[in-house]
Amino acid sequence: MIKPTIYFDDVNERQSLFHRRTFLFGGLAGVGLVALGGRLAQLQLIEASRYKMLSEHNQFQFLLTPPPRGIIFDRNGVVLASNRPDFRLLLAKDENTDIDAILAKIAELIPMDDAHRARLADDIDAAPDKAPVTLMEDMSWDQFSAVNARAPELPGVTADMGEVRVYPFSGAFAHVIGYVAKVSASDVTKTGPNSEPIMLNPGFRIGKQGVEKSFDLDLRGRPGARKVEVDVKGRVVRQDPGGDIPATPGAPLRLTLDADIQNRAMEVFGEDSGAAVMMDCRSGDVLCLFSGPSFDANLFVKGLTKPDYQALAQYDHKPLFNKALTATYPPGSTFKTLVALTALKHGIDPSTTHTCNRVWFWGGRPWGCDKAHGTLNMHDAISKSCDIYFYQTSLQLGPDRMAEMARLFGLGSVFDLGIPGQKPGLVPDSAYKRRAFRRDPVWHAGETPSMGIGQGYLNVNALQLCVQAARIANGVTALTPRLVHSIGDVIQPSGAQAPPLGVDPDHLRFIRDAMAAVVTSGTAAEHGAADLSFGQVRMAGKTGTAQSHSYAGGRGAHGSVGAWSQRDHAWFIAYAPADDPRYAMSVLVEHGGFGADAAAPKAREIMRVALLKDPQIRARIVQPPPDTTSTSSLLSNPAAGPGGAANPPPTPADGSPA
Repeated sequence: MIKPTIYFDDVNERQSLFHRRTFLFGGLAGVGLVALGGRLAQLQLIEASRYKMLSEHNQFQFLLTPPPRGIIFDRNGVVLASNRPDFRLLLAKDENTDIDAILAKIAELIPMDDAHRARLADDIDAAPDKAPVTLMEDMSWDQFSAVNARAPELPGVTADMGEVRVYPFSGAFAHVIGYVAKVSASDVTKTGPNSEPIMLNPGFRIGKQGVEKSFDLDLRGRPGARKVEVDVKGRVVRQDPGGDIPATPGAPLRLTLDADIQNRAMEVFGEDSGAAVMMDCRSGDVLCLFSGPSFDANLFVKGLTKPDYQALAQYDHKPLFNKALTATYPPGSTFKTLVALTALKHGIDPSTTHTCNRVWFWGGRPWGCDKAHGTLNMHDAISKSCDIYFYQTSLQLGPDRMAEMARLFGLGSVFDLGIPGQKPGLVPDSAYKRRAFRRDPVWHAGETPSMGIGQGYLNVNALQLCVQAARIANGVTALTPRLVHSIGDVIQPSGAQAPPLGVDPDHLRFIRDAMAAVVTSGTAAEHGAADLSFGQVRMAGKTGTAQSHSYAGGRGAHGSVGAWSQRDHAWFIAYAPADDPRYAMSVLVEHGGFGADAAAPKAREIMRVALLKDPQIRARIVQPPPDTTSTSSLLSNPAAGPGGAANPPPTPADGSPA
C-alpha cells in the first residue's frame, strides 16, 4: 500500500511541472502574439502608405511620352519648323503575338504592300517584348477610326495620336534647318542625354542635320509620362489621366533668317545649282543661307524610301549637298578686290597702268584674258575685270601678302553658325606649299598669277565670300556671321561684336567706288544684270567666273558652253545701297558660266526683296510725288518745270505700291 504522503507529493510535482510548462508556453505564445500584433500594426498603420504605393506600382505603370519639340522661327516670327498631330499605329508584342495574323488584319484596313509587311515583320521580331513598334504613321482620320473600331481583334495594337515635325517651307530651308528622324541604334549611347529611355520611344525624333541637329538638346524638351493600368502580363487595360505627368516643351529657336528673302532665293534659282548667302553688313545677321536645288525635309521625318533617296543622291545637281557651306570653289575674279586692297596696302599706286591685248606672254607661256581691254589703271581693271592687269599686280605682291589680306576678309575661316559640315576651303601661301608638297615644297612664280585672279589652289565657300563683301561694305568691323538670334529667352552675341578690320578707309573707299562701277559701266552693266531699277538706290558688286576643272574646261565666252558639268562656275558678290551699305551677299551658280549673266541677275532679284522690306530704304525707293499746288513745293523743288511738276521718282520694277 502506497503511503498517502508519497502519492500526493508525486501528484503535486507533476502538476507543478505542468503549470510551469503552461506558463512557459503561454508566455512564449504571448510574446509571439505581441510581436505579430506589433508587426501588423507597423504594416497597417506606420508603413501603410509605402506598401500602398508598391501595390499600385504592381497595377499601374508610367509610359514615357515625347515632349513637343521647340518651334523654330525666322527673325520676324514666321514659323519655319513646328509640330502637327500624327495618327499612328503601335504594336507591343508578347510571347503569344501572332505577327503575321495581326499584319494581315491591318492590311485589310490600311493598304500595305508585301515589301512593307515584310519590313514591319522584321522590325517587330527584332524588338524586345512589350516595346512598342510603329506600324503606321500619318494615318488619315478614316484609317484611325477603322483601326479603333476593330481594336478587340488586334491584341497588342494601339492607335493613338502623337506629334510629328513639319516644315512649312519645305525645300527653301532644308539645308540650314535640317530635319528630324527616328532614333537609330548608332544614336543611342551608354551615358549622357542619348542614353535616356525616351530614346526608345517610337514617337521620339532627334535632329539629324542643320540647326535641328546642332541644337537638338535645346529643342528636345523634357519627356512626360502617361499613367496606365496593366494586367499581370503588362498589357494596358485602361488609362488614368489624373496621374499623367505633363511633358516640358523644347525651347523655341529664333533664327536671323528672313523667310521672304530665303523663299525668293529658291524661286530665282529654280532648278539651277548653287547658293545664295546674305548678311546684314551692320550686325552680321545672316538673312539668307540658301543651297539649291533642295529637297523636301518632310519626307525624311517619316523615313525616305530607298528609291527616293537614291534619286536624290544620284542627281548630278546634288540636292543633298549644302553648297553654301560644305562645297568650296575657286572665287574667280571676286578675289581681285582683295588683290587690289593688298596692292594699295603695300604702296602700289592705283594709277599704275598695264596694257591688255587679250594675251600676255610671261614665263615662256601665254596668259589670256577674255577681252583686249587696252591700257587700264586699277579702278578700271576691277570694273572691267581684266585678268592681265592682276596677273602682273599679283607678281609684284607674292602669295603671302595676298593670303594675309584674304584671311583678314574671312576667306579660309570656319564661322560658328551652329550648322555642322562647314568646310574652310583653302587660302594658299608659301607655308602651305611646304606642308602639302613634300617633293616640291617651293612656291613657284608661275603659280602666283593664277592666285591673282582667284584660281589655282584657292578655294572658298559662298558664306566666306558673303563675309568678304560684308566687311568691304562695313569698312570698320571684321563682322562675323550670326545665324541663331536666340535660344529660348537667351539672345546670342551679335556678329558686330568683333575686332576692328584695321584696313585704311581710303583704300576701302577706292574698292567700293570700283565695285559701284562694275554695275554701272563694268562687267555687270550689260543688259542691266545688276540694275535694281530703284532710282538712286544702286547695288555695287563684283562678278567672277571660275574654272571648274581646268583652264580649258568650259568652251565659248567665259566657259558657258558645253556639257553642264564642264562649264565654269559663276559668282557675284554685292552690297546695297552702294552709297550707304546695309545688305551684302554672294551668289554662286554652279557651272553657270559668266558671273554677269548667271549670278548677277539672281543677286539683283534677291537683293530687291531685302531692300523693299527695309522701311528706311523703301522710303528712298518709293517717294511720294511733290505737292505741285502750293508755293512751298515750288520753292523746295527747284527742278520743277514751269507747270510746277517735278519728274516723279522711278517706280519699282515689281510694281510695289508706295
